Amino acid sequence: MDLGLTPEQRMVRDTVRNFSDRVLSRYAEDMDRSPDFPFEAIGRIAEVGLMGLTIPREYGGAGNDAVSYALAIEELSRVSAVAGVIVAVHNSVSAYPIVKFGTEEQKRALLPAMADGRAIGAFALTEPDAGSDAGGVRTTAVRDGDGWTLNGTKIFITNGSVSENVIVVARTASEGGSNDLTTFILRKGTPGFGYGTLEKKMGITGSDTSELIMEDARVPDSMRLGGVGDGFKIAMVSLDGGRIGIAAQAIGIARAALEGSIRYSMEREQFGRPISSFQAIQWTIADMATRIEAARHMTLHAAQLKDAGARHSLEASMAKLYASETATWATIKAVQVHGGYGYTKDYPVERFMRDAKVTEIYEGTSEVQRLVIARELLKGA
Repeated sequence: MDLGLTPEQRMVRDTVRNFSDRVLSRYAEDMDRSPDFPFEAIGRIAEVGLMGLTIPREYGGAGNDAVSYALAIEELSRVSAVAGVIVAVHNSVSAYPIVKFGTEEQKRALLPAMADGRAIGAFALTEPDAGSDAGGVRTTAVRDGDGWTLNGTKIFITNGSVSENVIVVARTASEGGSNDLTTFILRKGTPGFGYGTLEKKMGITGSDTSELIMEDARVPDSMRLGGVGDGFKIAMVSLDGGRIGIAAQAIGIARAALEGSIRYSMEREQFGRPISSFQAIQWTIADMATRIEAARHMTLHAAQLKDAGARHSLEASMAKLYASETATWATIKAVQVHGGYGYTKDYPVERFMRDAKVTEIYEGTSEVQRLVIARELLKGA
């Protein structure tokens, strides 16, 4: 269903779908088998302008709206969840904060290289004792002449060790509240800034997930993003958009599971006929398709609100919660439809199941989404 998509939005969707089927599909299995960052695949993605999806045209990007962004991430993730999350994080929580909160100098210095894929972006909020509790950040930023000195550790950072530009949330006062946080753009090669553990994960194997370490890393004040004390607000606004991207990623994974189940059920025979003729399989496929369609409606609605400049925290959290739990549920059902073969690497549904689970965790766990949703509803009651 087009959901009232504009011709431009349909063109983005169809272009990315065609690219994913023709080009990205060649890399999908390797990106699951190898923990190495898929530079070649991301280079191909950059060639068609997807690293600059949300970056305005005046800075070298495609200037697409949030709906087009969500459609693109869904189509990438249907073929490779690894590619989906790399592109999503780069665009939504790394480039977008610079677009929305950056100075003109920051935009002109950083965005063109991000738009064409020469500079990959990351977003660093999570710490050993601060993830769901964003106000618990312990990384510090202390005034040092015309700059700041950063000390601390960030964990589980997507694109972390390969990023050129990292959006870092740090504490600039000692009171311990969320108003004491400030956001900085930390650049690769900064003295005192390095990488620690590279995580070995259950799924999205080729997606770089790393620890970032700052030991007296000095950042000029020109690389402060927004005002002092605005870090929490910038992080929350960025995560609202990021959750739309992860919802779209989850829908893409679930769609791959559904499409694989349909194909398999029509080929696999039991008791002398295709298993697609059995009611139990038909109902499973019907339920999968219905939940995926509902998740897509919710996600594109949140994206439409963002494009309209309207508040969308509630809708983004609802979409992310429902889409991610749908992806996990649908991929488990897909393995069941495939039977014993679904538990082997002969079919990609086992990869889909491994990839799906993390969508319930990153960009805010399902539990955090429920807290956000309840808070938004109760404050308006």
